[in-house]
Amino acid sequence: MCQRAIYPGTFDPITYGHLDLIKRSHEIFSDLIVAVASNPHKNPLFSLKERVSMIKKATAGFKGVEIAEFDSLVIDYAHKRKAKVLIRGLRMISDFEYEFQMALTNRKLSPDIETIFLMPQESYSYISSKLLKEASSLGADISSFVPDFVAKALKDKLGRLR
Repeated sequence: MCQRAIYPGTFDPITYGHLDLIKRSHEIFSDLIVAVASNPHKNPLFSLKERVSMIKKATAGFKGVEIAEFDSLVIDYAHKRKAKVLIRGLRMISDFEYEFQMALTNRKLSPDIETIFLMPQESYSYISSKLLKEASSLGADISSFVPDFVAKALKDKLGRLR
């Protein structure tokens, strides 16, 4: 039986939708690694160090959840960490095609790694980090979508970029 799973992502920034999936994944797997991708191709707003720090703060009360960074193929990272399962979130049907392609590619490259798709609670199903960054940049109050310290960090970061 597999006890360890990895929930990989950019988390730029972490949202309540991400936190919902972390909590629910941890209810299934006793050992959960939230793996933060460096992924410079996505041009993250927050540095890897900032994203890791925000996730650690947001998950401080979650025992058995480790926050780590990686800069390789997720399947290589899973092998390194002896994990057999990847957790991926599906919000809307628009996520499905990309996630399905990625899961099938990962399966072809590494048939021993399984991908499990979880859907966030309905109240979080439309939240995306990209949308929240855009809304925040236009002055919207995003505090109902992210922890207060994330909303402040986003506002501060975007304020400096103007």
